[in-house]
Amino acid sequence: MELIYLDNAATTKMSERVIEEMTKSFKEVYGNPFSTHTLGQKAKAVVENARHIAAKNLQVEAKEIVFTSGGTEGNNLVIKGFLKENKNKGKHIITTKIEHSSVLKTFENLEKQGYEVTFLDVTKDGIVDVKQLKNAVREDTALVSVMFVNNETGVIQPIKEIGEFLEEKGIFFHTDAVQAIGKFKIYPKELKIGALTVSSHKFYGPKGAGFVFIDKKYNVEKEICGGSQERNRRAGTENVNGILGTGVALEEIYEKMDKVLKNEEKIQKYLEEKLKNEIGKIQRVEINGGNLERVKNITNVFIENTDIQMLLVALDMRGICVSGGSACMSGSLENSHVLKAMGMDDEKLKSSFRISIGKDTTIEEIDYFIENLKEII
Repeated sequence: MELIYLDNAATTKMSERVIEEMTKSFKEVYGNPFSTHTLGQKAKAVVENARHIAAKNLQVEAKEIVFTSGGTEGNNLVIKGFLKENKNKGKHIITTKIEHSSVLKTFENLEKQGYEVTFLDVTKDGIVDVKQLKNAVREDTALVSVMFVNNETGVIQPIKEIGEFLEEKGIFFHTDAVQAIGKFKIYPKELKIGALTVSSHKFYGPKGAGFVFIDKKYNVEKEICGGSQERNRRAGTENVNGILGTGVALEEIYEKMDKVLKNEEKIQKYLEEKLKNEIGKIQRVEINGGNLERVKNITNVFIENTDIQMLLVALDMRGICVSGGSACMSGSLENSHVLKAMGMDDEKLKSSFRISIGKDTTIEEIDYFIENLKEII
């Protein structure tokens, strides 16, 4: 069988429509969007069209969309930019222990700069403790950042409840929605979200491209100094073709969302039943975060007495791509900080891994994966 790709939470394969449109754009749209001549304005039109696609699908205003190089830059821009622009708001900030490294390391850096940080716990199933969040808020709390969907477990966080509470308190609320966009419809204003981060390569677009939504009532100081691009919020010549691909991918995933989600739900259910019923006969199996609402493409599984480092290599040798957890932490010898925050012991930490399906994953591929997983174990 051909290569079996079950690591879609790390990145997705660009869709054929995106590849086609970007290939055409590389040949025809090579002007600088800041140039006033015809080619420059043609490039600018491409950028603005993508901006309107993003705004339309999130039901926000086009001027509230800022294009970036992806999730890491977006998280840094929003968190650091808001705090720099709003120094009078206070020196206390809140996040969770299960955030992506681009958020956690940003908060750790801010702590060294004099901010007081509260890192919220999560339950054993991996959902943020909202009661703890409410108790943690103070008069000098300037910002709260809670991810929408965890990238390792797929657990959906209580964003609506948090957003409504923080709006009442007048506190800026940011969510890293990198794993959430394309998995269900998200309307930031309804959810009382002040800023939201998106990365294109998680929904079949190009790598190195993404955007943030920043509610127009908030100002942020730009992180990259230079020109006045992106309404003076992100300097540097826009990645025209990457932005085009982002717009095409977003439009396509929203058009096909119902069909894709229905298929992913079917595949995920089939996968997890196979894990429990077939692998479970050999070793004890548990779905980490399995008791909570999750996105339909991520399954984090514990298989007792399994050395995940060896397992991933063995699967790879058979043409099966899965992940130990966050792709951004690969190469690190440390155990998953997400699973650790969920209270798992060393055995579970070393015997858990992530399987993430995509829109093109088939039942036949899952059968091949389970057959080989069983043989290896």
